[in-house]
Amino acid sequence: MASKAHNFSAGPGILPAEVLKAASDACLDFDNLQLSLLEISHRSKNFEAVMDEARDLVKQLLGLGDGWQVLYLGGGASLQFAMVPANLLRTNGTAAYVNTGVWATKAIKEAKLVGNVNVIASSEDKNFAYIPKGYDIPRDADYLHITSNNTIFGTQMKAFPKSDIPVVVDMSSDIFSRPIDGNQFSLIYAGAQKNMGPAGTTMVAVREDVLGKTGRKNFSMLDYQVQIKGGSMYNTPPVFPVYVCMLTLRWLIKNGGLSWIEKVNNEKAALMYGEIDRNSLFQGTVLDSADRSMMNACFVMTKPELEPEFDKLWKEAGISGIRGHRDVGGYRASLYNALPLESVKVLVETMQHFEQKFA
Repeated sequence: MASKAHNFSAGPGILPAEVLKAASDACLDFDNLQLSLLEISHRSKNFEAVMDEARDLVKQLLGLGDGWQVLYLGGGASLQFAMVPANLLRTNGTAAYVNTGVWATKAIKEAKLVGNVNVIASSEDKNFAYIPKGYDIPRDADYLHITSNNTIFGTQMKAFPKSDIPVVVDMSSDIFSRPIDGNQFSLIYAGAQKNMGPAGTTMVAVREDVLGKTGRKNFSMLDYQVQIKGGSMYNTPPVFPVYVCMLTLRWLIKNGGLSWIEKVNNEKAALMYGEIDRNSLFQGTVLDSADRSMMNACFVMTKPELEPEFDKLWKEAGISGIRGHRDVGGYRASLYNALPLESVKVLVETMQHFEQKFA
């Protein structure tokens, strides 16, 4: 079997090898049923146990207390851009948003179709190359929406705003990458395909006390209360992605939980950013190093005409997925939980070799 590529893809991202092995085994024979995971009933006791554990592990890792419900839904985080205001934004109310990138911009667009939106802070003036700070949060808003990590621009909130109103956070690209107190939020959502599992499901954790206050009816599929009552199975759930999420969360806990993975991620990020800052042929794109993402290291070349030469070199080294987003260009090394330190070392050595050859 050929060796695995060093996978820096921004998403779908790399998953632990043991998770992939267990998931592939389950596709052939799940729970010794002589049936594939892909063909069992989602109403069976065997899969209900999977869904229950997948929800419980989220609560355990995020430290969620009483009153929280965890859902696994379809539609990606992009559907949550609409579901959040549909469930939390009151008739004639206002929602507050912080705009830190493409996905936050899309969330704002969807919320405006539901009701009033107040963009209280934005980094758009510098092409989203920093995290806004020091903004005032209106106390009369129905909720505050933030995006914890911005994959395209490589910025990350290292601290979260203190708020008297419910806080909603899109953690699609840094969920479970560091310890947080989930109880400081009222709703957390994350597409699975970065740090949790394959594309196809989105985790939503929500406090029940913020629901049912909009003053209007909602479509059943878009109603968190309907989905809660159905146990994430109002319709047929994304069985395989939920199972892989459960396996990944088991893997995290087995190895030491979020404190363990934070140390691993910090080591990878320090190595990556250290080389970006040292190497004369590369430079970072984030204005303030304090805002640099631990998950997505974005950088460009100081001599853009050499990009074809660098592309040839990293491909020869077995590296995959480091081209930057089409809206930004340059390069992006995504350092998700399952990416081994060894892969970062290979990329850093490739950058060093490139400098020696062309500087």
